[in-house]
Amino acid sequence: MARARALLLIVAALGTIGCDRITKHAASAYLAGTPDRSFLSDTIRVGYAENTGGFLSLGADLPPIAKDAVFTIATGIALMALLGLVLRRKYTGAAELGLVLFIAGGASNWIDRVLWGSVVDFLNMGIGPLRSGVFNMADVAIMLGAGLFVLGELGWNQKSGNRPAGGAASTACSTGKGPG
Repeated sequence: MARARALLLIVAALGTIGCDRITKHAASAYLAGTPDRSFLSDTIRVGYAENTGGFLSLGADLPPIAKDAVFTIATGIALMALLGLVLRRKYTGAAELGLVLFIAGGASNWIDRVLWGSVVDFLNMGIGPLRSGVFNMADVAIMLGAGLFVLGELGWNQKSGNRPAGGAASTACSTGKGPG
């Protein structure tokens, strides 16, 4: 069973990175140099953008050496530390899948930064003036992964043996066995 779970997580990671690589390639090939396209009454916009910063282009105006330090070196170290955490600590269910998606999305964006110094973004969502920043599929995996990790750690997947929401106090109350 552990092998099947490991295989599923590897497929999720490789699928995430593959989907991101393919969609960024398509955005570069078909959207670069063209006007943005709008769908579903302007709820979704598709257009080519190169992001030299981080999330929502934060840090894009930093000097090049600072950008390299933050977005290449520090991010690479953080991704390796998270991978070590996944391999060492026994997360299960949603928390484990969440970390894998987070790491895979981060790794795919990190690869872009190492190879080209920027990340291709191409999606924007919103209603009227309320809009998201421009993002890509790796960003979707990062946000989905973070959400799944939080839900898993809060006890969303109790069947897999994670502690229930509310932690130890909730367990003591539900079993009728308090301290002492």
